[in-house]
Amino acid sequence: MKINLRSQDKFENRHHGKNEQELQEMLRTVGASSLDELIEQTLPAAIRLPKPLNLPRPKSEQEFLDGIKKLARKNAILKTYIGTGYYDTVTPNVILRNILENPAWYTAYTPYQAEIAQGRLEMLLNFQTVITDLTGMEIANASLLDEATAAAEAMTMLHSLRSSAKKKADTFFVSELCHPQTIDLIYTRANPIGINVVVGNHETVDLTDENLYGVLVQYPATNGEVIDYTDFIGAAHDVNITVAVAADLLALTLLKAPGEMGADVVVGSSQRFGVPMGYGGPHAAFFATKESFKRNIPGRIIGVSVDAEGNRALRMALQTREQHIRREKATSNICTAQVLLAVIAGAYSVYHGPEGIRNIASRVHGLTRLFVDTIKKFNYDVLTSNYFDTVTIKTELSGKLRENALKWGINLRYNKDGSVGVSFDEAKTFDDVIALLNLFAEVSGFQGEMVIDEEMDFTIDENLARTSSYLTHPVFSSYHTEHEMLRYLKTLENKDLSLVHSMISLGSCTMKLNATAEMIPLTWPEFGAIHPFVPANQALGYGQLVAELSAWLCEITGFAAMSMQPNSGAQGEYAGLMAIRGYHESRGDHHRNVALIPSSAHGTNPASAVMAGMKVVVTKCDDRGNIDVADLRAKAEQYKDELSCLLVTYPSTHGVYEESIIEICSMIHSFGGQVYMDGANMNAQVGLTSPASIGADVCHLNLHKTFCIPHGGGGPGVGPIGVGEHLIPFLPGHVNLGKQSEHLKEGQAGAVSAAPYGSASILTISYAYIAMMGGEGLTNATKFAILNANYIKERLNGHYEVLYTGTNGRCAHEMILDCRPFKAAGVEAEDLAKRLMDYGFHAPTLSFPVAGTLMIEPTESESKAELDRFCDTMIAIRNEVREVEEGIADRTDNVLKNAPHTSRVVLAENWTHAYGREKAAFPLPHLRFNKFWPSVSRVDSAFGDRNLICSCIPVEAYAEVE
Repeated sequence: MKINLRSQDKFENRHHGKNEQELQEMLRTVGASSLDELIEQTLPAAIRLPKPLNLPRPKSEQEFLDGIKKLARKNAILKTYIGTGYYDTVTPNVILRNILENPAWYTAYTPYQAEIAQGRLEMLLNFQTVITDLTGMEIANASLLDEATAAAEAMTMLHSLRSSAKKKADTFFVSELCHPQTIDLIYTRANPIGINVVVGNHETVDLTDENLYGVLVQYPATNGEVIDYTDFIGAAHDVNITVAVAADLLALTLLKAPGEMGADVVVGSSQRFGVPMGYGGPHAAFFATKESFKRNIPGRIIGVSVDAEGNRALRMALQTREQHIRREKATSNICTAQVLLAVIAGAYSVYHGPEGIRNIASRVHGLTRLFVDTIKKFNYDVLTSNYFDTVTIKTELSGKLRENALKWGINLRYNKDGSVGVSFDEAKTFDDVIALLNLFAEVSGFQGEMVIDEEMDFTIDENLARTSSYLTHPVFSSYHTEHEMLRYLKTLENKDLSLVHSMISLGSCTMKLNATAEMIPLTWPEFGAIHPFVPANQALGYGQLVAELSAWLCEITGFAAMSMQPNSGAQGEYAGLMAIRGYHESRGDHHRNVALIPSSAHGTNPASAVMAGMKVVVTKCDDRGNIDVADLRAKAEQYKDELSCLLVTYPSTHGVYEESIIEICSMIHSFGGQVYMDGANMNAQVGLTSPASIGADVCHLNLHKTFCIPHGGGGPGVGPIGVGEHLIPFLPGHVNLGKQSEHLKEGQAGAVSAAPYGSASILTISYAYIAMMGGEGLTNATKFAILNANYIKERLNGHYEVLYTGTNGRCAHEMILDCRPFKAAGVEAEDLAKRLMDYGFHAPTLSFPVAGTLMIEPTESESKAELDRFCDTMIAIRNEVREVEEGIADRTDNVLKNAPHTSRVVLAENWTHAYGREKAAFPLPHLRFNKFWPSVSRVDSAFGDRNLICSCIPVEAYAEVE
């Protein structure tokens, strides 16, 4: 035997994991002689790429990790006092290891199937309780994307809730003391929907202006000043103006709550509750408001309900609204949250408890006061009189300060007016403050001796100090030792099904392997400890990563440029449509505002179009699920003078490669429109075709799907957009990139996220995936995704009807199973979804895009053994349906209607069902040795909506409600 000294383990083989024997067995099942023959039968020849992807050779895992470590070292970690909504924090190690670095938490899906998501639902309920307690508001959602977009959501929600006296008012006032990135983004979001934004001094704004409907203020202000807004809010309410407050969560442990001032909405970021800065994200924003606004809140709300046994059970409340997406009547397109980051913030609050968090805040405030009291002796003019952790200093020495600070390894905030901002945080120490004081002394020429007190009295003005209690629920006082916290987290983890247990076959959601090597760099401080507003030369590693990832994604999509700023798929949609809007406006085509959207589109598509100021016109689909080309042509002809764009998903939402896609794109272009492609199904394009080659002008990519960023239980996501060369000038700008919205030329776009590169830290994951897969590996991944889907399709043939297929009877990477015929026996698609839990599987996508169906996407990263286990399960469940159809099983008392079965139910002393315990719990032999038990029985959603409870309450109080 000869030894090849250059041989190495291919990452690609670990990703999709098929050996030759398994491949041949699967090909025989699908009736294809080779993988390439299957692809030829599936993918229209007209859209195939003429040559392979031109990407660097794939790296082994060790090669990649060695290389990215060198790249990471190009990011400089300085002591940063920039603040502005981003602060260094300390992630408790028990949370770092057991949540952020734990695939059982980060590979879970959005908790639509509540019975197998009780762990993360509980931590999200903890998060909502933290937010309502600290803000003093009545209800909060389970997180939004970032503080700036949350503020924009407040602006649009309050616009939709205008009183009858203000129905024609369209002006939103923003305090000049709000963070610059928030002001920047609000301009972007307001313009297309006709809201007029005015920025100025809240003390001098004319609240009697009949055009003014709402106000946004910052607390504490961006300059550090803590302002009591009670009288201001009262005056606004007197003239029917609503008020949103952007607040600092840590400050609210010491300061009067905005709700106690009368605020209508409170927004902000929970980043400083244990979530690394990560050059801008991902972080969980919060949104809290009044109980009366509960049906207008953007995003998701976690609520308390009961299960079939009468036990407490959690669920996503009001979820039938699809998170407030109301298609062409939408005011928000939010369909993802920052669940993993909200979970971390919730866990941080549980671990530290009210006293622990208050102590952290007090120490931060104390360090700030020590700094202020001392630099005044150096003759610096501190402009901030009431402060929590941030002060602004007037000085003629800002240039010298900047120069010397860099030598000391320190970043400060340098404002345009020459003043200097200094913000303190949890990660700063007494010694850090001494070093900072030495810097200021050196610059000022101070020669005296610094007298430092290591203890000081707490001094916040009485009218600003917090007196109300918070985090009083027992969960916040029970787990302060690491051992207890570890066990609590493990208890929650055990309630949730994730990719560590079994495949999650959700169509359109691409729950694929999130390889460990891809995740490792994420928690390195070289990526996590970087503030998004540091000078570019301190983030050269990030700069290189973004540049290389952009180039690779351009090669994959065929586009000329990428923007990494959108921090979710829906944000990507919005950014892409805003680029199209900007393009038309730059050509004087202000009248082009009609967006054609097929009826099968994701709910976010029409919602995003409305937010971009477009009029939605829905086009038909034919019986095979394809776009009705004749109807599309008729609509394009009808609206040819106003046509802005077509929004199309490819392959279609129905899991089919539409043969007419090139004709469709050409038709839209002929009528002067642009083609926006939803990249949700990019998993079936990479390496075989591309959006640009098909004819799209812009496309967003869900990096949390196709490119391996984990779903994290419902977020984070990243939705960068690729554009043709003509759309490059209309990619998102940012105030910190020298592009502020109100100063942009007509047609150019402002920011769509708070940070210049959105959720930058998790770009490391997609970067890793592409680097280790290479061009051939990525192409093979697409081929295996198509093979796996068609393998399931053939194995289920004769048991279920697949609604839509292509010309040769093939599906793309996903398929829709029709469960509607089962209704005759009283069985719903939901019953199948719940019964799958008894077999240890998460349900496929339920009732989307067709009601009464299941949409299955196996992804490329599942083994043949796992695919067979899933198919065996689906066939067994179909046989259980047959038993009901044939009268063998009772129509109401059967394993489907009573699913899922908890261990409590199965082990109960009295068993009254018409079927046996073994059939309920162990319907297939392997389950006797490897069983996942749902922690609650079927949840009563209607009860939860009738008795909406969205924060932690004692068990006794819950019993009273019931």
